[in-house]
Amino acid sequence: MELKYVGARPIVSQHGVSFNVTQPDSYTFIQASIELLEALSFEDDETKKVHLSNFSGKEYNGRQLADLLKEYCSNAEEMFDAQEEETTKIIKEYTQKVEENPRLTVDERKAWLGNIAIMRDYYLQYTTNENAYKCALHALADKIHAHHIEEVAVTLGRNYALVISHLVPVLIGHKPPYDATVAFIEKDGVPTAILDMNRSKP
Repeated sequence: MELKYVGARPIVSQHGVSFNVTQPDSYTFIQASIELLEALSFEDDETKKVHLSNFSGKEYNGRQLADLLKEYCSNAEEMFDAQEEETTKIIKEYTQKVEENPRLTVDERKAWLGNIAIMRDYYLQYTTNENAYKCALHALADKIHAHHIEEVAVTLGRNYALVISHLVPVLIGHKPPYDATVAFIEKDGVPTAILDMNRSKP
């Protein structure tokens, strides 16, 4: 399945469709996560601190991003295949809540169910993007662990800092876990985000 931008998480009601801008489309971050995965794909296990400032600047389209994810995420194919089923489950849960809502009139219920049906493809793409990004974050955590990386520093821009901040809870839940933190500093006059792994002791 191709990855593509759809926008923020939809909020569907009997009055129409709005969007929760506090929950952006994860597609926004997939490009940066792929670039970070590429930058951390090295054989030198002696490198403990990685400072990244010269990214490739490549722009991948949705199909290229999906293909690259399949290279880095061992379960990417299964994840893509499961999206239809997951979206159907989400739609079923939303539909059931509306059908069981006693405060709705017949017309309100019909309008709400119609809006849910209209947004099915949107939900499918939003969920696909969300799971693809989670897959990339877990691949980054695995790569950091495999190379015993202690610190990753990135210059701000192109969502790199946001990606490493999203990586913190993934590293905390990793096996083995890391007490990961992110700090924002100026390094040689350049705004920089530093991900410190703070490896948890057994």
